[in-house]
Amino acid sequence: MEIRLNKFLSEAGVCSRREADRLIESGQVTVDGKRAETGMKVTESQMVCVGEKQVKPQNEMVLLAVNKPVGIVCTEEKREKHNIIDFLHYPTRITYIGRLDKDSEGLLLMTNQGDIINKMMRAGNEHEKEYLVTVNKPVTGEFLEKMANGVPILDTVTRTCKVEKVGKFRFRIILTQGLNRQIRRMCEYFGYKVTRLVRIRVMNIKLGDLKPGEYRKVTEEEIRELYELIKDSSNETRFRPDDRVAEDEAKRGRADRGMMKPGEARQSRMEKGKG
Repeated sequence: MEIRLNKFLSEAGVCSRREADRLIESGQVTVDGKRAETGMKVTESQMVCVGEKQVKPQNEMVLLAVNKPVGIVCTEEKREKHNIIDFLHYPTRITYIGRLDKDSEGLLLMTNQGDIINKMMRAGNEHEKEYLVTVNKPVTGEFLEKMANGVPILDTVTRTCKVEKVGKFRFRIILTQGLNRQIRRMCEYFGYKVTRLVRIRVMNIKLGDLKPGEYRKVTEEEIRELYELIKDSSNETRFRPDDRVAEDEAKRGRADRGMMKPGEARQSRMEKGKG
């Protein structure tokens, strides 16, 4: 099976797709002894080299459950000294599946398998993420009802969701979308301030008793169940009317990882120019 060369290099753990394109353009990549071209496709039987070093495909799947501490940033940008990649310092190249903002903590999944990222995180696939939230005022029934029925933020209205009180100042919320700082913005709309936000579940994978900064390999049973859950999920964009902002956020995440499609990259540059 043929795959794009930048994807081959990324999945082999060499670098991000964006950096792979830079290596290809600079002439540092060869395929079967000939200089590679941007956009070309390769098979696993071909000899791909970066400089004089041969690159071999990375077949073993890595999927980690990480308890991200407050203060760690979900980015691969090396200039951010508290980036998740350097913090975790995992021996092979992995990236995150869905972000947690710097002030939030809890379950962050990380993998070397790019194909499952979109299937898990695209808003149109509507997979669940569960959070425990602490706020600065008592949680009321009226507040819970309004949170559950959709909140106008970021030029859209959030999807209906499940919300449950678990303490005087705490509630549990299950989302199927991931707008930028969504829970914090929802709470702020009703005059509440989030003082702690912990993600405790992504689909079937739970945080459990992992301590901040610790990680574990996701079990084979969890992976089997996960693949069952995403088997009908799409890698392509499937919008509902309220998904546009979520997809914009997803594009920003893919841009950070060097995973944007060419058309998206052009559109993103055009949008930046409008600002």
